[in-house]
Amino acid sequence: MSDPDPSLPTVPPLPLTSPRTPLQLSFPFLREGSRVWEKERKPPQPGELPSPLPTKRTRTYSATVRAKSGPVFKGVCKNFSRSQGHGFIRPSHGGEDIFVHISDIEGEYVPMEGDEVTYKVCPIPPKNQKIQAVDVVITHLNPGTKHETWSGQIISS
Repeated sequence: MSDPDPSLPTVPPLPLTSPRTPLQLSFPFLREGSRVWEKERKPPQPGELPSPLPTKRTRTYSATVRAKSGPVFKGVCKNFSRSQGHGFIRPSHGGEDIFVHISDIEGEYVPMEGDEVTYKVCPIPPKNQKIQAVDVVITHLNPGTKHETWSGQIISS
């Protein structure tokens, strides 16, 4: 190999620069119909559902562990809609009704109004200001009402 000719001018290497047009990414992506990512937030109304709905499948592992290690509470099913997949529990100690998702119901029966239940609680993301019931177990069926199993069989209690 030959040495570079000293009589030729040397060109300094060009510095690396960013693209002239900045890349426009925004995260989290705005999703139509989701109240979580809206720019204008209104205070939640009593009984308003969280959006997106937190389910057993979307809950983080650490939130699940904290919920499972927490105390067990008692309450009464205020309402539950199988078709919508959620309902509310009225705590026996009083206070605001607690949201429950269909994926957190344990056992063979669909909860009905007046059923006594036990449950644990878990905060609802993203702000963790409200709680939801998890590991919900029906302890006493409301007498005199027809109950349905998850498979669709109707029984009288």
